[in-house]
Amino acid sequence: MARKWWTLLAVSVATFMLLLDITVVNTALPAIEEDLGASFTELQWVIDAYTLSLAAFVLTAGSLADRLGRRRVFAVGLGIFTLSSLAAGLATDPTFLNLARAVQGIGGAVMFAVSLALVAQEFAPGRERGTAMGIYGATIGVSVAIGPLVGGALVDSLGWESVFFLNVPVGIAAIAMTYMKLRETRDPNATRVDWPGLVTFSSALFLLVLGLVRGNEEGWGSTLIVSLLGGAAALLIAFLVIETRVKEPMLPLRFFRKPAFTGVQLAALGVSASMFALFLYITFYLQNYLGHSPLEAGLIYLPFTVVNFFVAAAGGALLARLPARVIMSVGLGMTGLALLLMGGLDPTDEWTALLGGFLLGGAGVGLLNPVIADVAVSVVPKEQSGMAAGINDTFRQVGIAVGIAAWGAIFLGRGAEKVEHLAAGTPAATGDRPRQLIEAVSSGNLDSALASVPAGARDGVATAARDGFLTGLNEIFLLGGIFSVAAALVALWLVRERDIDREPEEIHAPQLEPELEPEPA
Repeated sequence: MARKWWTLLAVSVATFMLLLDITVVNTALPAIEEDLGASFTELQWVIDAYTLSLAAFVLTAGSLADRLGRRRVFAVGLGIFTLSSLAAGLATDPTFLNLARAVQGIGGAVMFAVSLALVAQEFAPGRERGTAMGIYGATIGVSVAIGPLVGGALVDSLGWESVFFLNVPVGIAAIAMTYMKLRETRDPNATRVDWPGLVTFSSALFLLVLGLVRGNEEGWGSTLIVSLLGGAAALLIAFLVIETRVKEPMLPLRFFRKPAFTGVQLAALGVSASMFALFLYITFYLQNYLGHSPLEAGLIYLPFTVVNFFVAAAGGALLARLPARVIMSVGLGMTGLALLLMGGLDPTDEWTALLGGFLLGGAGVGLLNPVIADVAVSVVPKEQSGMAAGINDTFRQVGIAVGIAAWGAIFLGRGAEKVEHLAAGTPAATGDRPRQLIEAVSSGNLDSALASVPAGARDGVATAARDGFLTGLNEIFLLGGIFSVAAALVALWLVRERDIDREPEEIHAPQLEPELEPEPA
């Protein structure tokens, strides 16, 4: 098999593994909550600790890969990811688990930052790269969508720890393939790493997500929350100032002068902050509201998975026939409409109320992944593809991390308001009780939360809590759908074919960088 196909295989395996860990954990969260005694906030951090690390380090990882060698850095990322997965599976409390997830995210950042650059260096622009990106996009779509099914099967049969232990043998095999089959390349013009940019950017993201997660509990006007959000804004401004002054910025702002570059980043942010971020709350609904087992919840996601897979496979071929902005905006529009279809749930609905949204959303995401992946590395010079891939993944992971936190804040706030209204005149409507009841429904602990409620009032309070949960969920479906449709309009406006490298390389092909000698063992 040709080297380029080995490269695509290695990248696809690694990408499948790291993205699987974003969604495979969703169906395991109720089991983690029960086994480790995790709170609602700690369950959010199981996802956000991973995606925050991905978002914070992927830009630096892309720059390091361009400087130190893409194959070498890719293998290091695989090693970090594999070892931290083992640590996560051995966790005995939520804090240790979330720390392991944060380290896992660092390894994932390294892997994901380099993956698109490795594919871009082996496949020429045009039809050949479109085919590769179609396969890569299908990998992303399947890994994100099949995660709940794999997670459900593993949790039901082997326990939640197995969703992390699964990565260990796969990671070891991927490392061996990387050293045996991939060639080493780097950017000969790359120089230093932007450490001030890394510190300010990652700190800004952490403070922003922490403020959003704690806002309902602490009060949005409290000194702590105002300080966290204000600090995040100040650090983000500092980051942008730094990026205009340093010689080798981790986020070259000059790239954003090209409308297509800006458009593809906002498209990635749009789908991640809407559909992907809302998977967490859909899982809460399926398992803890409707009472499905982890495996049943995973099976319910199958319509999304199957449609996503086949549309993503076809999406690569569409890249050579249709303008990228059309594919991108149609995919985002379909995703937004899917979320709007999922909304309007009432207490008598079953999981089938989500089916239309799953089918339409699977098709939308299937269209999006190949075109986003292709455009992300085709709007910059080839030697900077590692950095471009890192920037695109940063927008993806920022979308998921901030989306989970923001939707969670709206979900809890809106749901608590509904409980206050329905349970007015009872102790359940006072203080933090409304929010705690919504958290109890979300984590499957409503019966325990009702233990302190007088027996005569329990049925009414239980109904109020479940109605509050649905109110909050419907609200974030509506807002997520609007957000995705808005992103579709932005992509249609900004992305232009003239900014994208579509020329075949058979004539005047640029000279590939020389293959480096393998590092000594």
